[in-house]
Parts: sequence; C-alpha cells; structure tokens
Amino acid sequence: MHYDLHVGGLVRHLPIVPVNDKLAIASFVILGDCELVTAVAPLLAAKLPEVDYLVTAEAKGIPLVQEMCRVMGMPYYVVARKSVKPYMTDPLSSTVVSITTQKPQTLCLDSADARLLRGRRVAIVDDVISTGESLRALEELLNACGANVIAKAAVLAEDKAADRDDILYLERLPLFDAETGHTL
Repeated sequence: MHYDLHVGGLVRHLPIVPVNDKLAIASFVILGDCELVTAVAPLLAAKLPEVDYLVTAEAKGIPLVQEMCRVMGMPYYVVARKSVKPYMTDPLSSTVVSITTQKPQTLCLDSADARLLRGRRVAIVDDVISTGESLRALEELLNACGANVIAKAAVLAEDKAADRDDILYLERLPLFDAETGHTL
C-alpha cells in the first residue's frame, strides 16, 4: 500500500507503514531526495515572515533548511542535535517523544548557538509536523535560550496538525488505519 503525495509539483509514492496496532503513517523521507528538497524549499521559504535564523532538529530537516537558507540568502542555520556532543560547551536540552521515534529523545543546543539565537527572530523548520511534540520540545529549547520563535513551518502537516493556526505548511498528510490502510 502507498499514498500518492503531490507537493511542489512532484508526486511521491509513500509507503504506508504501521506505527502501532491501530495506526499507520505514510512514510515521508526527505533525506536524499534532492529533487523534492529543491522544489519545496522556495515554496516554504516564501511562506515565512522575515527571520534571522532557521532552526531544525537533527536529521531530516537538515537538507531542507540548507536549501531554504541558500534560497533566502542566509549564511547560517542552527541544528538542534539529538544528543550532547563532546564539542558542546554548556549545552541546553529538552526531551521529546514523537510519533516516529516512540521513545524519549533529547534535543540539544550548544551554548554558542544559544548565544547566536538570543533575541533573534527564528523560524523552526521540519519535514513533517505530526503530534507537534518535536516542535514543542524545540520551541521550549529556543525559548530557554531567549530566541523569538516567530514561525513554525514544515513541508507536511499530518492529520490534525493541519488544523493548527500556528504552523505554516505546504500539504496535508493523512493518517491511516494500520489494518486496512484506509485514511482515518
């Protein structure tokens, strides 16, 4: 079973994969899909208000913010890492459990990035917003360092996330029944 996603003038046939006994998702993997990233980055960038920095969580949002920064003429973006790295000094961290990880994850910012973002207008960018838990954890982390989060954006908003009025996105992605593959 698959779901035909139409985004940025492209079609992707996403496999429908179960995440538990009742729920399945259309697996959207942006990593490695240069054609898709190149098509959607300017569209998502055009939806953003004026910002100083783009921030994403490791790892699937990285190629998207890279291309968005190129399109927007921005020289630098920030990645919240999924663990404290040896090079980090005085890192800030936040914990999240998302629909795709299904276990606690830590998001971390190095103190140098935290200082860079303090008082700046920031957009959080991701590939998909589902339950919003990753977004919440990242926003919490950015608030802790004094950043001004003025936009939250993703290529896709999954299910009820598309009804939120605080996010920007290009297309809605449905959820599926794990047994039948039908949309919920």
